[in-house]
Amino acid sequence: MVKKYKVGIIGATGMVGQRFLTLLDGHPWFEPVALLASARSAGKKYPEAVGDKWAMSVPIPLYARNMVVLDAERDAESLTRKVDFVFCAVNMKKEEIKTLEERYAKLEIPVVSNNSAHRFTPDVPMIIPEINAEHLEVIASQRKRLGTKRGFIAVKSNCSLQSYVPLLHPLKRFGIEKVAVCTYQAISGAGKTFSTMPEIVDNVIPFIGGEEEKSEQEPLKIWGTVQDGKIVPASAPAITAQCLRVPVSDGHTAAVFVSFKQTPTEKEILSEWKGYKGEPQSLSLPSAPKQFLHYSEEENRPQPKLDRNTENGMAVMAGRLRKDGLFDYKFIGFSHNTLRGAAGGAVLLAELLAAKGYFD
Repeated sequence: MVKKYKVGIIGATGMVGQRFLTLLDGHPWFEPVALLASARSAGKKYPEAVGDKWAMSVPIPLYARNMVVLDAERDAESLTRKVDFVFCAVNMKKEEIKTLEERYAKLEIPVVSNNSAHRFTPDVPMIIPEINAEHLEVIASQRKRLGTKRGFIAVKSNCSLQSYVPLLHPLKRFGIEKVAVCTYQAISGAGKTFSTMPEIVDNVIPFIGGEEEKSEQEPLKIWGTVQDGKIVPASAPAITAQCLRVPVSDGHTAAVFVSFKQTPTEKEILSEWKGYKGEPQSLSLPSAPKQFLHYSEEENRPQPKLDRNTENGMAVMAGRLRKDGLFDYKFIGFSHNTLRGAAGGAVLLAELLAAKGYFD
């Protein structure tokens, strides 16, 4: 039996923050006790602070309706007596986010971050829980650097990676040499809905700032190793990416091309996907999908509309696996970007940290 942890949500009024609110409604391990946002939202009850920007398909959870929003910067110190850890999903400049997250960590409040600011800090683990849970051991070195006993920062990776990196990971034993990926990314990844992003209707936007670099570099940190208190990124495979914004509300699709040193058979690839389990499955974490990777035999799947809520949006989908004329194989990958890719992935990471005693 895991004890109940008291949780703060920094950036509670934004789209990912809203998703955290809904995911933590009735969570068996985590109880939200503090909602934090910018100074302009502070002092208001949560429904007033979020106003007409509530973007979820369910109403604001009952527990949040009378909660007064705190100032993420001004009220940080007061949280030390209230929370066991915080989730962070703020919309600020990268350097400001870095400073804010380190401040909370130094106040001995662990930070589970959805932001990109610390993804390449060498002693900050960037975790996809089913893939590189062992990177959590670097937290001991980070605490030494920060001078903390409890405080630390752990981050989840970019949302678009979840649509293809989990599908490549079990195939690493065949020696992945090169990968080309095109991602077709939902508007909720930009914190938008169709009403707030009218320019996407009947359109595709072939640029998402910083996304291609993240797609090419973050997998190498995830596949890296912990050496001398730092995560040393892997040197291979070579990855090239293009990222497009498409008129889809939720769910990122990836067209993936891959070459191997020892080319597996189609049957071997499907067997690796079907049999793959990670620590969240073996630990039976509350948010973990029972089957992490799903393969659809239908040639017109996965589709965002039909597949995004598989296993409560926490599974990763694949389809259309076939041989390729330039690479060895090609396939389609898919994941729900605000569930598996953002807030849900961060909640699963927090469950992993809780199960391993990092919040105690």
